[in-house]
Amino acid sequence: MESDKQPVPTRSADLPRVPAQPAPRQYSTFLPHLLMGLALVTWLGFQAFQQVGERQQLAALDAAVTPQEQAAQKVRNSLEAIATATARLAGEGNANAQIVVEQLKKRGVTINPPAVPQAQ
Repeated sequence: MESDKQPVPTRSADLPRVPAQPAPRQYSTFLPHLLMGLALVTWLGFQAFQQVGERQQLAALDAAVTPQEQAAQKVRNSLEAIATATARLAGEGNANAQIVVEQLKKRGVTINPPAVPQAQ
C-alpha cells in the first residue's frame, strides 16, 4: 500500500509546470468618462427644459394675476378716498364720521391724513 503514494517533489524540475499568466489587460478610461459626460449633458439638458417650462408657467400665472392686482388697487384707492373723506368730515366736527373713525382706530385701521398741497 505504501507504493500507492507518490513521492514528494524536491527539485524545481520535478514540480508540475503552471502555464504562464498573461499580463493583465490595460483598459482605457475613455468609455467611462464618455458615459459620465453624456449623462451629465443629458441631465443638464433635462433640467434646462424643465426650467423653461416652469418659467412659461410662471409668466402665464403672472399674466392671469395682473387684472386682479389692478382691481385690488382700484378698490384700495376707493377705500382710501372714502376713509380720507370720512377723516376730513370727522375733523370738521361731523359726529357720525367721528364715530366711524373711532371704530376704525379700535380695529387697527389707520387713516392717513389727506395730503396738503404745498404752496409754490
